[in-house]
Amino acid sequence: MGFASLRRCAPEPLAVTKSGEICMRETTLQYFPRESLKLINDVQGARQWAVSLEKTMLTYFEVDPHCRFESHTHESEQITMVIEGVLYFEQGDNVIGVKAGEAIAIPSNASHAVFTTDSAVKAVDAWSPVMEKYKSSELAK
Repeated sequence: MGFASLRRCAPEPLAVTKSGEICMRETTLQYFPRESLKLINDVQGARQWAVSLEKTMLTYFEVDPHCRFESHTHESEQITMVIEGVLYFEQGDNVIGVKAGEAIAIPSNASHAVFTTDSAVKAVDAWSPVMEKYKSSELAK
């Protein structure tokens, strides 16, 4: 079977079909123009949009002053980068203020709370795997 017999398919990078044909994973890019990224309410005082693929998700948050995400855990690993303001992460008695241009990495199932003080915050989060609660949501386009 020569290179010319390759065709696009999913879900494996290289897969062999039942008929023995070799195919490649679908690699179509997904573009999201700014007007398609609509902010949707999350906890009171926070809005977000999300974009996801099969294994990875990116969220953008705008968080009002004096907003709090109570202590929680999730299977997904989370990396947050603050774009504007200071976002506080609390784990037990430890509080870390993450400033604009800084990032924090949260392992899977690590208990944490998140809050703002007197200023609003803008931040982005990378998640893997995709958060279950967003898989069927209109947030995860």
